[in-house]
Parts: sequence; structure tokens; C-alpha cells
Amino acid sequence: MSGQLHQLEDALGHKLVERQGRGIVITDVGRMVLEYADDIFAVGREMLETLRGAEMTRPARVQIGIADVLPKRVARKLLEPVLDLKPEIVLVCKQDDANELLSELALHRLDLVLVDAPVGPHHHVRAYNHLLGETQVELVAIPEMAKSLRDGFPLSLDGAPLLLPGENTSLRQAMRDWFDRHGTRPRVVGEFDDSALLKTFGQHGLGVFAVHSVAADEVCRQYQVERVGVLDGVLERFYAVTVDRRIKHPAVLAISEGHAIQREA
Repeated sequence: MSGQLHQLEDALGHKLVERQGRGIVITDVGRMVLEYADDIFAVGREMLETLRGAEMTRPARVQIGIADVLPKRVARKLLEPVLDLKPEIVLVCKQDDANELLSELALHRLDLVLVDAPVGPHHHVRAYNHLLGETQVELVAIPEMAKSLRDGFPLSLDGAPLLLPGENTSLRQAMRDWFDRHGTRPRVVGEFDDSALLKTFGQHGLGVFAVHSVAADEVCRQYQVERVGVLDGVLERFYAVTVDRRIKHPAVLAISEGHAIQREA
């Protein structure tokens, strides 16, 4: 056993265990290798059980990464086609920073990652972007604020309180560009990475805020707000990112062809 461990350490070029007193303890590298080994053996066992027919009735699974900047309502709409598949496929969703999710995608721990911007050639992960759809963006506010801002829109926004999405979103810069083009300067009163928190502040009248048109009706009902106006020319696009150019997984194929969000261009 000791000899085999030394051979493995030589092959990997790292110490996996080290002496501590009269015993040995696993190193940080050793813990990482152990996690990978557990995954490898678990997949191997599942394969053998499947080949023996023991798991033939187990529902298939699809591992989905959802970038934390992607609105949850949009993510739900994008994933809805999977719920209608027969036989049943279990959705396993993980939300995190897009870069973290793409790293897991590269290690084949995820089947697909949903993002609000395509992965560029500069990224360390070789991946393929699949456009799922796009939607317009509009501003909403509590009824009394919306009524006053609708008159003379968009110049009425000059000096109006505005709630902005966080810096790591594609929407933020698009909104700033739109304000510049229309010569209006809203007064930024809050910036939020969490879109749900932003809407809660908007619900209490702290400012006007942007929503995707595809989810505007639902947002207006839930947060008791009204439409102010459309940010003409601002389109938010949503992508599925995979490590394969050609999609094979049935659930991923259903998402890419589902048209849950109507493409407008």
C-alpha cells in the first residue's frame, strides 16, 4: 500500500500525504485528488450498475449552471422545455459566478451553463455559445412615480431616482449608453448585484428600475409596479454555453430549441 502510494505521488508530482507525529495526514493536494477519485469511482459504479440493468428505471439527469446575474424568471422560462420531456429528466441546477460555472463545465461537471453574454475567445475555457433568445428591456416604477415619468418619457427621467443592476451585468452598461443617447441623466440611488433585492427596493418607491419585457407582466403583478417605457434598441440576449459544438444531450437540445423566449432578431 505504501509503495503504491509513493508510485502515485511520483506520477502526479505532488505529495498526497505527510507524516505528523506518529501518524500521517492527507495534504491539501491529496484532498483534491481524493475528491476527483471519488467522482471517478462513483461514475464507474453507476456505469456498471446501468449495464447490469439495475438503474434502467432511474430518471436521467441534466446538470445546469445558472450565472448569478441571470434573472431567475428568465432562467425558469429557459428551462421550462425540459419539464415537458418524456421520459422524465431531473433538473439539477447550480447558481454561481459565471467564471466558476464555466470552469466546472470544462471539467464536465455541468452539461450546460446559462449566461447573459457569450463566452469570448479570450476565456480559458473552450466553449460554444448557443443563442437561446432575446428580449427588450423596459423601465417600471410604483404607480405614482410611473405616471409622472410616462409624460415626456424619456426626458422625464432626467434627475429621476434610478436603481441600477450590478457592475458584472451586461444590462448596466447598455442602460448607461441608452441614457447618453437620449440626453437624460437619472439620479442613481442604488446599485444591486441581487436582482430580487433591487426589485424590493423599487417596490417601496426608492426608484425606477429595469426589467426584461418577457417577465414584465409577472414583475408588475408581484411588486405592484407599472410600466414607464421601453428602452428602445436595448436587447438582452441569453445563451447556453456547452463544451460541444453539436448538442447531443436531449435536455440541452430541448433548451436550445425550446424558444421559451421569443427571438426578436
